[in-house]
This record gives sequence, structure tokens and C-alpha cells, in this order.
Amino acid sequence: MNRASIRTIIFLATISLVGIIATQFFWVKNAYNLEEKQFNESVHFALRNVSRKILKINKDESELVNPVKQISSNYYIAFINDTVHPYLLETLLKKEFTARNINTDFEYVIYDCFTDSIVFDDYVSINSEDKSKLQSQSYQMKWDKDGHYFGVYFPSKRTYIVNELGIWVFSSSIILIIVIFFAYTINVIIKQKRLSEIKNDFINNITHEFKTPISTISLSAEVLMQPNIVNEPTRLFNYANIIKDENNRLKNQVDKVLQLATLEIDKLKLENELIDIHEIIKESVKSFEVIIEHNGGKITTYFGAKKTQMVGDKIHISNVLFNLIDNAIKYSPENPLIEIFTENYFSGIEITIKDNGIGISKENQKHIFEKFYRVPTGNIHNVKGFGLGLNYVKTIVEAYKGKIRLLSKENEGTTFILKIPYNT
Repeated sequence: MNRASIRTIIFLATISLVGIIATQFFWVKNAYNLEEKQFNESVHFALRNVSRKILKINKDESELVNPVKQISSNYYIAFINDTVHPYLLETLLKKEFTARNINTDFEYVIYDCFTDSIVFDDYVSINSEDKSKLQSQSYQMKWDKDGHYFGVYFPSKRTYIVNELGIWVFSSSIILIIVIFFAYTINVIIKQKRLSEIKNDFINNITHEFKTPISTISLSAEVLMQPNIVNEPTRLFNYANIIKDENNRLKNQVDKVLQLATLEIDKLKLENELIDIHEIIKESVKSFEVIIEHNGGKITTYFGAKKTQMVGDKIHISNVLFNLIDNAIKYSPENPLIEIFTENYFSGIEITIKDNGIGISKENQKHIFEKFYRVPTGNIHNVKGFGLGLNYVKTIVEAYKGKIRLLSKENEGTTFILKIPYNT
């Protein structure tokens, strides 16, 4: 399955999921609003009945018009003409709420407008913040009639309504699980696709690397099989030497793949010797002088570090610099300009290697240090390698408890910044 097909599947599946989630959200919201409306109506009916029953108990024959008012989402007040005993009020409230299936905690407060004060308040399972809120709302409320009223506050109204939704909460949970599973599946598909591309690119590269020496050995062997070759000892020696060189080249390639493929930081054996970073950089640069001059380029060093000696493994540090400089040359097709900087930081030395090459896209930057990973090039093999060099670099730097950072833009070059502490 190619990338276009995967992207189409992901796009269509995402659109479908977004549609399902949007629809579910719409119905859940409507269900919540309906449940809240029913709750408010039930509370209004309950408080209206409580008010009327209190009037009846007090033998008050006056008629109350709209005695209940909702002050906020979960705070209601009800008007009464006279005082009421708190426990009578609590009993009536419990009875009316139970009759209408309002099974949630509540608090009530009795307010006297004549004295402009709360004459009684009782709180059940409510924190201090909610208590203060209830009292402040009661104090701030100004009733437009003389008399008394009581207030009822539901601290867990939202939770109660959500619990009442039942099937909607369950269905939403199922959809959430589906979304998580979908995201996980897409992540696995993308990873598998990337691993497949890495594998194919690695196979193509290793096939290309091995094909040339094998072809050379095959052709040389055919020449050595000619009957008259024994009469040309110089030619015989040259072809035998070619076979030997190509065989060594094959052996080195195989050894390199095996060593780097099995490289693990916890199994590294690092030598502890006094080394000079500037000297190692100079030796590494010298190794590439002929190649870079042939390509019409230049390597410039800017040694700003004052303290350059540290304890480390000269071979591995040299290999790190060799790999980075080699990459800078390989990925700078024409007239490579490479700059190497050194600076001291508070606990070590910082090495910066900058080139003017083709750069690395953001998509590939996050994978560039992974083992066997190379920027996908299909069957184009103008740049040789197995995708192991940068993984090796990162492994060695981290073995010294250092850090490596990559800065790159396509067609604007690449910069690698290494920080290696002195006390390793």
C-alpha cells in the first residue's frame, strides 16, 4: 500500500470519526439540556408545593403568584409569608424532592427580609467555598415584597444530571475508546510503513554497495580463467590483486554493518586516555583534504575553545568527527563549504559542524538518528551508506553523557552541534 492510499484512508477515517464525535456531542448536549430543564421544572414544582404547604400549615389563605425564582444554575429561592421551623422545612423539602426523584444533596437557608438577615442555614456535604457562595447569594438577593423566603442550593447538580444521562455517558465512553484505538492503529500503520521504507531503502543500498565489488571480482575471475593468462604474469598479478582488494572491501563493508548494527551504549568499551579535541579535528580534516579539493570545496576551522584536552577514546571521537564531516561532503553536491567551530561551555566543549548542503526536511529530522534510517531516495544511490553513521555518532556522544543537536533547512545546509562534558 503506497503513501497516497494510506493518507486517503486516514483522511476518510478521520472525517468519519469527526462526524461521529460531532453528532454524539450534539445529542449529548441536547440530552443534558433536556435533563437540566426537567430538573429545574421538578425543583420549581417541589418548591412551589413546599411554599403552599407551609401557608396551609400556618393557616394562611393568601395566594402566592410565582413564589419560586431561580437565581443561578443551582440556586433557587421560594417566597413564604411567615417564618417556618427549619426542620419542618427540611422535612417538606425531602418529601417533595423524593416524590420527584430528585435524589441529590442540597442545602437550604431561611432568610428574613424584615431584619435583612439569615435566620437559619444548614449545609450538608459542601465545602467552605460553596458555603460562602450560598450565603453571599442570599445576602445580595433583594426580594421585591416584604416577608420571608428560603433558598435551596444543589452543590452536585451537574454531576447528578450527568449521572442521569446513563446511556449517553456509556455511548460516549465507547466512542472515546474507539477514537483512542483508531489513533493507536494509525500510529502503528504509519510506523510500520516507515519501517518498511527503511528496510527497503537499506536493502537497496546494501545491494548496491555489494554489487560493485562482486561484479569486479566476477570479471577478474573470468580473466584469470583465460588459458593464456599464465603467460602474462604482470596482468595475472594485477587481477589477483584486484580480487584481493575487492574481497577486503566486501569484508570491511560486512564488518561495518555488523559492528554498527549491534552497537549498544551499555556494551561500549571506551578507552580512557588524554586527548586534544583540536588535534583530532585537524587529523580528521586532513583525511578529507584531497576529496574536498577535488570537489572544489573548502573546510574552515574556527577554534574558539581554550580548554581542549579531555579524557576519552581517541578512536571513537575521531570516528564521530569523521562521520559528520563525511556526511557534510556527501550531501553537499557542488563546492562543499564546511565550517567547524569549537567553544567552551561551563562543563565541557562544544563542537559545531556546518555545511552548505541539501539540508534535511523537518519530517526526516526526527528520524535521522535512528538505526538504518536514511532519507528515502528510492532506487537512487548517488550517496552511499547504510543509515548507521548518525546512529553511531549519537550513541558515542551519549556514552560520554553528551548531547547532539541538529539544525537544518532544505537547500540551506545542515548544522550538527555536539556538547561533550569534560568529566565523563
